[in-house]
Amino acid sequence: MNLPDLDKIIHERARLRILACLASQASHQCSFLELKDKLDMTAGNLSSQLSVLESNEYIVIVKGFHGKKPYTEISLTPKGSEALDDYLDTLDTMIAALKPRK
Repeated sequence: MNLPDLDKIIHERARLRILACLASQASHQCSFLELKDKLDMTAGNLSSQLSVLESNEYIVIVKGFHGKKPYTEISLTPKGSEALDDYLDTLDTMIAALKPRK
């Protein structure tokens, strides 16, 4: 049986957690600080992982200000949502292949 490959962009633990967190939000978006706190990641690691996701168009990063304070918002794109769904479907297929048939 040939099993499909997992998306290497998503398969990295931190990026999977980021996409899962964004997908779990009703708006599919979160601020940088919210993600940092929810995922207990350092700012540097989070920034690095977000750059990979952004360069693959799985997320969009918008920087601005709330009053005089800088604010960064991260949003899951339709492409990112579809990639996450495909990743989860692939995992389901792999798991099903491991289970003995009854």
